[in-house]
Amino acid sequence: MERINQPGNRPLEKERGIEMRKVIGGKVYNTDTAKQIAAASYSHYGDSQYWCEGLYRTKKGNWFLVGEGRAMTQYSRAVGQNETSGGSAIIPLTRGKALAWLGAHAPASEAYEEYFANVVEDA
Repeated sequence: MERINQPGNRPLEKERGIEMRKVIGGKVYNTDTAKQIAAASYSHYGDSQYWCEGLYRTKKGNWFLVGEGRAMTQYSRAVGQNETSGGSAIIPLTRGKALAWLGAHAPASEAYEEYFANVVEDA
């Protein structure tokens, strides 16, 4: 039940109000100044397995993922003894990890040819 959103659609992350700017390793990752390349989600917000992610590229060419998920996803966080809740994260990615994410979540995306032309060829 994975849903893919192409660039130009409203980023899924903004709908939920998760943190959109973070400094990691001396670099600022900000969805307001970066370009959303693709987005994907699974299930619906009330489901404990719901998640949504957006792949972004900064003006300087750095890649990052913005994600949010409920209690039974990689974004969960501990909130008490034996209790978890949903959470969110900004995750810097290498070019290779961005390509792998795109391949797993948006394989028909035009972003392959636009950003990864050197690894895409005609069959």
